[in-house]
Amino acid sequence: MSEQAPEIVPGWETVIGLEVHAELATATKLFSGAPNRFGGEPNTNVDPVSLGLPGSLPVLNEQAVELAIRVGLALHCRVQPSVFARKNYFYPDMPKDFQISQYDLPINEEGWLELPDGRRVGIERAHLEEDTGKSTHVGGGGRIHEAGHSLVDYNRAGVPLIEIVGAPDLRSAEDARAYVSELRSILVSIGASDGKMEEGSMRVDCNVSVRPVGQAEFGTRCEIKNINSLRSLGRAIAYEARRQVDLVTSGERVEQQTRHWNEDEGRTHKLRSKEEAYDYRYFPEPDLVPVEPSDEWIGAVRDALPMLPRERRHRLAEVAGVDTSAAALTVERGMDDLAVDAIAAGADAARVLVHVENNLADGVGALDAAAFAALMAMEVGGDLTATQAKTVLAALVADGGDPAAVAASLGFEAMDSGELEAIVDGIIAENPDDWAAFTSGDEKERKKKSGFFVGQVMKATGGQADGRAVNEVLARRAAG
Repeated sequence: MSEQAPEIVPGWETVIGLEVHAELATATKLFSGAPNRFGGEPNTNVDPVSLGLPGSLPVLNEQAVELAIRVGLALHCRVQPSVFARKNYFYPDMPKDFQISQYDLPINEEGWLELPDGRRVGIERAHLEEDTGKSTHVGGGGRIHEAGHSLVDYNRAGVPLIEIVGAPDLRSAEDARAYVSELRSILVSIGASDGKMEEGSMRVDCNVSVRPVGQAEFGTRCEIKNINSLRSLGRAIAYEARRQVDLVTSGERVEQQTRHWNEDEGRTHKLRSKEEAYDYRYFPEPDLVPVEPSDEWIGAVRDALPMLPRERRHRLAEVAGVDTSAAALTVERGMDDLAVDAIAAGADAARVLVHVENNLADGVGALDAAAFAALMAMEVGGDLTATQAKTVLAALVADGGDPAAVAASLGFEAMDSGELEAIVDGIIAENPDDWAAFTSGDEKERKKKSGFFVGQVMKATGGQADGRAVNEVLARRAAG
């Protein structure tokens, strides 16, 4: 990615790497037949394996492996044989006191993700692991050290996760939000996860460090937990970057820590010193064999992948003659098939994208590509004004039909050019000072007065006039 990014603190560069945990959309948990289901009464979606009861043994969920392969291929990773490992640490919501994860041999390595503007962010790995339970600390603001007591729900324990570790290629909060949005779009489009951050099925841990602009060496990073929205992600990055710069510039050093984001306070708090791999005492999980997906299986998964958001942006950008950034919103709204088909039917690409972005935010309803293309031809050909085309478009979304018939039923007819010119001349005569400002003013003043005259004409014609035609008449009159 480009090193050029807005500086959160002048003279300092923020380095960001994200770890995204996404719950996989399986019917059952990663190592047992307990339901993988959001909600429900606490501790009801459980069984001996997810409760870590003595004598229970894990059995790997084949669907989870296939979804992990799907994620790896969508992120252009190398899919490889992998080994599960025990990650040892104590938390009340870890019933076994260890988590089954992947360590030195993950299922996916060395990929990349493309942002809507075309920049690429590296993916270091995307590995399988099981989720933990959920602790609720009652009283004292919801923090464990202030609570009167705590409750543990093991419904989530053992749910299959894919942990996607991004490279430290991001340099701004805007880049981080774009990365998470793109990753979520990919996961949802391939059916790997529902991506619902509000339900915890997609969670973000953010590693942040700072360094003086121009310095090659990375600073000491801190990992921020508890980020569950794109808004919180941006706020947490901005706060943490300023905190670290303040420490360094005051002669202190940044300690490598795991920190908690408090949304209400708008700040991070220290949870613990950052663990290293040796703190977890990883060793191969003795109850699971290595995972070795065959080339045939990987090929079948690859062949079944749908067109991904990146490919859809590039397709629309090529058809419409725009860059991928201009195609991003249409793809995000899932309207790129409609746009591509309408353009293929002869519709003006620029008008198609304008209407998708400005007038179809609530969906396409009964609108089809042929009607959309016909409507665009009427607007570009001058049969309908932009305002009239917008009204007809709303009717087509609601009920479908033929745009020409809908326009006729609404009483929309193209205004005679002679009639329009007479109206413009009359308004010029009634506003000599504004006309003088239009003809002799600078570009800003001309634009302002152009808007004034177009508005007056629209008022005089009840919105029947075409704004572009009005501007053409104004330009001819100003030229003499």
